[in-house]
Amino acid sequence: MSQSFYHQGRSYGTLEPRRAEGRSTLLSVVVPCKNEEEGLQETHRRLAATLESIVGRDSPPSDIRPGPFSEPKSLVRVRAISFEIIYVDDGSTDGTALILRELQATNSYVRVVRLSRNFGHQVAITAGLEHASGDAVVIIDADLQDPPEVIGEFLARWREGYDVVYGVRTDRPGETAFKLWTAKAFYRFINRLSETRIPLDTGDFRLMDRAAVDALLSMPERDRFVRGMVSWLGFSQVAVPYTRSVRYAGTTKYPLFRMLRLATDGVLSFSITPLRLATWVGFAASALAIMGIFYALYARFFATHLVRGWTSSLIAVLFIGGVQLICLGIIGEYVGRIYGESKRRPLYFVRERLGFSEQNRPAIIDEVEKIAK
Repeated sequence: MSQSFYHQGRSYGTLEPRRAEGRSTLLSVVVPCKNEEEGLQETHRRLAATLESIVGRDSPPSDIRPGPFSEPKSLVRVRAISFEIIYVDDGSTDGTALILRELQATNSYVRVVRLSRNFGHQVAITAGLEHASGDAVVIIDADLQDPPEVIGEFLARWREGYDVVYGVRTDRPGETAFKLWTAKAFYRFINRLSETRIPLDTGDFRLMDRAAVDALLSMPERDRFVRGMVSWLGFSQVAVPYTRSVRYAGTTKYPLFRMLRLATDGVLSFSITPLRLATWVGFAASALAIMGIFYALYARFFATHLVRGWTSSLIAVLFIGGVQLICLGIIGEYVGRIYGESKRRPLYFVRERLGFSEQNRPAIIDEVEKIAK
């Protein structure tokens, strides 16, 4: 018996095993990319080969049910699975857009979404999810560090009835000891602070059922931390271990500063512990100040030798001032996020869309374009 998922009176699909005979499946693959011209052709080659291999292993369906955002003629209709690849160009400044146009012109299953500027990796993922029509949606980066060949195993676990299948990195060759240590420390740190448990050593490489995708898209926050949001959703989730590869070409789009920003988004989006910590630090500073007062009184009336000077006073003032600034900064981060949410700006704007039908467009896309005009 299937069970529907509802949010504010709206149905977001059914929670049922994906093993019914004669039911065709549309698999969407979302690929966010920024300045990936050096490796994009190889990414597409491996991704397309993997998906065509998956299609070739399935039995012929009795019917094909395309998604509402896709043209039936442009779906790959070989056997029980059809697929689409959605590339999201997140404001690239190199030849990425040209390559994507060529790929779409020669492959009917390719869709391209070009954002008006760089909105960030997490927003690019969200844009891809909003354009995806599949019964299941895979998120994978364009740098080939996450091997497309694992998608077949993702799909197998999804067909067993799991709603979210996420990859767990068992080995990460080619990465520095510092990056490995900080990655491990981050997940353990955020799990200590947050009530939402994020699986260790995961990224955004995952497969999500349509019900989980729609539930995720119903969450309106601006500062998005997708892997944490997916964990917060619940549903039935399972891990698939894999070995992460070395980047095929180009340079990382997550330097130290952006990694720190992502970590900050993760902590502040899923925990108020920093605010509580600021409160406890304030209590500790007050306790130290009271102890200092008692010491000063003791020294004044009972000490035989009293060293006079301004050093201790200066240290105390600097300490209290530092604590206050840190606490103010933490509060400011939360207030800034509240301010950002209150403006209700769209997450992104689309500059160009290729390979999509203009019929049956999702209301959210029409709303964004209406605001843009």
